[in-house]
Amino acid sequence: MPDTKVYLLDGGTLVLDGFHIWWNKGPGGEVRFPVYSVLVDHPQGKFLIDTGYDYDHVQKVLPFEKPQQTEQQTIPGALKLLGLEPKDIDVLFNSHFHFDHVGGNKFFPDVKKICHKDEMPQAANCQSFEVLGYSDLAFSTEVAEARGMTDQLDAGQTAGNTSFEFVEGDVELAPGVTLIYTPGHTVGHYSLLVEFDTRRPLLLTLDAAYTRKNYENDINAGFHIDPVAGVESMRRLKKIEEDKNAEVLFSHDPESFKEYRTGVNFYG
Repeated sequence: MPDTKVYLLDGGTLVLDGFHIWWNKGPGGEVRFPVYSVLVDHPQGKFLIDTGYDYDHVQKVLPFEKPQQTEQQTIPGALKLLGLEPKDIDVLFNSHFHFDHVGGNKFFPDVKKICHKDEMPQAANCQSFEVLGYSDLAFSTEVAEARGMTDQLDAGQTAGNTSFEFVEGDVELAPGVTLIYTPGHTVGHYSLLVEFDTRRPLLLTLDAAYTRKNYENDINAGFHIDPVAGVESMRRLKKIEEDKNAEVLFSHDPESFKEYRTGVNFYG
C-alpha cells in the first residue's frame, strides 16, 4: 500500500501588523505572511484541510490585508498543479471558519464536509470582535442566512451542498491522520497530526500558532476567542511534538514557509 503524502497548497499572502500576529508582544509594523491549505493524499482517500482565502472578498472587506494571489494560488489552480480537480477530493475539513480558511469552499459543492460542532453556530452568531474573522460566509447557506448576508451566496456560492457533518474532540480521519482539537483561536479550532510509515510525523498547528515565535513563547494571535485556551492548546501541541518526535509546521510563518515543501513537492 502506498504511503501517505502531504502537500501544502500555496494560497498567496496577506498582510497584518505584527501586534496582530504576536498579540501584545509585537514588534509592530507590516508583516506579509503566507496562507496555505493542506492536501493529505492517503490510501483511503484525498483529504483537504482548509481552502484559503477568496481574493475578491478580501479586497472588498479587508483591503488593509493587501492580498497577493496568482491563479495558481487559488484552490483550483493549486490542485491543477498536481493534476487534480476539486471533484477529486473525498473529504473537506475546515479547521475553523475564518475567511482565510474557507474562501475556496465554494468550489467543492459535492464533497463531504466536516467541522467542529460548535464552529458553525459561532460563525452564525459570532462575537463583535470576531466579525472580520468570520466575514466570508459563502461556505454555508445556513450561516449566511443567519447573519443576513445572503448576498455573498449570490456573488459566489456554487450551487450545491453547503451542509457539514459535525465532530468534537480529537478525530481520526483515516489511519495516521488525526485532527487535534485545539480551541482558543476559535471555539472549534483543530490542528492536524499526520503519521507516516517512512518518516517522522508532521504536526501542523494551523492557527493554534501562526509562527514559531507564537508557538515557542505561548503568544496568541490577535484574532482569538479565548487566550487562556489558546495557550493551553499550544502547550498540548508541544507535548504531542515531544511524544511523537514530530516535525512542526506553522500556519502563517513567513520565515519558516521559505523552507516548506509546496506545489508538487510533498512530505511523505
